[in-house]
Amino acid sequence: MVCRYGEDLKDMVKQVKLYTKNGKVADYIPALAKANTNDVAVAIYDGNDICFSEGNYDKKFTLQSISKVLTLALALIDCGENIVFNKVGMEPTGDPFNSIAKLESLNPSKPLNPMINAGALAVSSLIKGKTTGEKLDRLVNFIKKLSGNEEISYNQEVAQSEFETADLNRALAYFMKQHGVITGDIEELLDFYTKQCAIEVSCNDLARIGFALAHEGCHPMTKEQIIPREIARLVKTFMVTCGMYNASGEFAIRVGIPAKSGVSGGIVGAVPHKIGIGIYSPALDEKGNSLAGMKLLELLSDRYQLSIF
Repeated sequence: MVCRYGEDLKDMVKQVKLYTKNGKVADYIPALAKANTNDVAVAIYDGNDICFSEGNYDKKFTLQSISKVLTLALALIDCGENIVFNKVGMEPTGDPFNSIAKLESLNPSKPLNPMINAGALAVSSLIKGKTTGEKLDRLVNFIKKLSGNEEISYNQEVAQSEFETADLNRALAYFMKQHGVITGDIEELLDFYTKQCAIEVSCNDLARIGFALAHEGCHPMTKEQIIPREIARLVKTFMVTCGMYNASGEFAIRVGIPAKSGVSGGIVGAVPHKIGIGIYSPALDEKGNSLAGMKLLELLSDRYQLSIF
């Protein structure tokens, strides 16, 4: 293994595996309840080599809330900052990612940021396309470009499972429609939203996506500017302030890198001007973050002094 992180990764994965027994999978989405709580995998991409840990590093899992980073970037490309941030704010929240509380108490009733469910629904409604299929194709092709993987698609079983159990997200969407944040058909929006969350990747894919974000949206191999530099900067800022749900403040102190988690157990990390990190471990804490994944990033950050602060 030529990449310098190789042997360290093996040791770190062995250490953090102990944390998986304290977490639980996201069983409120039936299709995610099938995940193996013992899985821990990580990939690091440095622009030249991919380093894998021991474990199922090529195993596919769904993006879930990691997709919020990518839909935000695409919505900003499609519509610009003024339109996007007229619909969603820029402030962190101490509430759970699926909370409706702030929508009811704020005036205007727009979501605090794009990384909570309400904000992600509002952002998803801005993606250009006449149909759900057209919007999804655009997003999937965007992710294919960032990851360099032409095989990326979405998991129909997971998407259907999420769509059928999305009552709270429906409530958020209808509330926002009542207040003019969202327009259009809510069921069509939920169809797109659940399919975007069900897009499948591997740790390898996430590491390459993280590397592109870390390098101002530039593709690591083709050098194509896939995400404009300013949009890449905005997205990374949201990853720092809001990317780990309502544990983002503690994560910034302990780890200090732009990252975004999802309830499938995935985490993407983007260390500015350095590396991209992809992690998968589906045993979650009470806030919806991967227990072993969080600890692994803490060990990596400490060992290689990755914190941006």
